[in-house]
Amino acid sequence: MIAKNEINENTPVALLTLGQLKEALRNDETAIRERQERIKNDTSKRYVFGLAGIRSLLGVSLPTAHRLKNTILAGAVSQQGRIIVTDAEKALQLFHDYKEKTED
Repeated sequence: MIAKNEINENTPVALLTLGQLKEALRNDETAIRERQERIKNDTSKRYVFGLAGIRSLLGVSLPTAHRLKNTILAGAVSQQGRIIVTDAEKALQLFHDYKEKTED
């Protein structure tokens, strides 16, 4: 058995008691929940990076992401050389506005 103050990230799981393992998992789960709450409550902007970020944000293919980057989402995209940074909230708003306009 290892003393509580000796447990760290490098401690082998096999050396922990069941109680110590449960406590470590509970602490980790609590830390994850706290991190998720901070992310949800964060009022700063959210960015996605590259064409892959646009693809995952909008659920489109690579060619479609490239086309949208240069047209509809141009106001939300910053590009410096090969680096592409997209303001996610603004991109979603622009995409939504475009969809509404085309449906009319």
